[in-house]
Order: sequence, then C-alpha cells, then structure tokens
Amino acid sequence: MRLGDLIKAGYGIAEDLNCAETILRGANQAYGLNLDDEALKMAAAFGGGMAIGKTCGALTGALMVLGKLTVKERAHESDRIKQLTRELFNEYRREMGDLDCAPLKAKYRNEEVKCRPVIQKAADILDRIVERECQ
Repeated sequence: MRLGDLIKAGYGIAEDLNCAETILRGANQAYGLNLDDEALKMAAAFGGGMAIGKTCGALTGALMVLGKLTVKERAHESDRIKQLTRELFNEYRREMGDLDCAPLKAKYRNEEVKCRPVIQKAADILDRIVERECQ
C-alpha cells in the first residue's frame, strides 16, 4: 500500500491528527512499521512546525519513517540516512517552495483543505524514496 493513497483517501482527518502524526501513523499502516501506540506518540510535538512554524511536521514525520526503515542501530553507522534526508528535503523544497510550516501554510492551507496538500506532497515523495530504497 502507498502512503500517498492512504492520505488521498482522507487518512488523518477523522482521526484528528496533526501533519507529523498523519505521516507517521499512516506510514505505520501503509508500510507495516509495527510501531505501537506509545511509539506513535513521538510525532505529537512536531505538528505546526514544532509549534513555532519551523520545519514542516509532515517532513519530520517522514524523517521518523526513514529512520525506522533504513537505520539498523544508529544514524552514525552510515551516511544513508543523511543522504535520504537531503533528498527528501531537496525534492520537497523544489516541489513546494519551502520546508517551513509558516510559509507553507500561507501558500497552501485554508479552512476547506487544511494542510492536506502539504501532507500529501510529503507522503508522495516519501513513497518514491521508500519504493526505491526499502523494497
């Protein structure tokens, strides 16, 4: 299952999840990460650009997913997580124009769609990386 398809189908709306929670919890379902409810709580504080409008929570959620899928024990075992992080951020910035929550909200968020376009784009880029790197 693709995370992007899950998000497109509305995942996270009825559950009242923030952007980081939507990505992490959705990826848990889509990619079979086997994270329990306690582990999934780790994404809670990353919504709204960590509540200060900085790095988009959908991106921080995606980084948690990449860490779970690609790091065996710790980040310093290889440069792979750094390379994938740069790819995710570069691709997202190229397609959306920014990485930070505040300018992304100003450009894409409204009361009708909330932050769905921002979350959808992060999910789609994450899907591409996961399909190539983790299958």
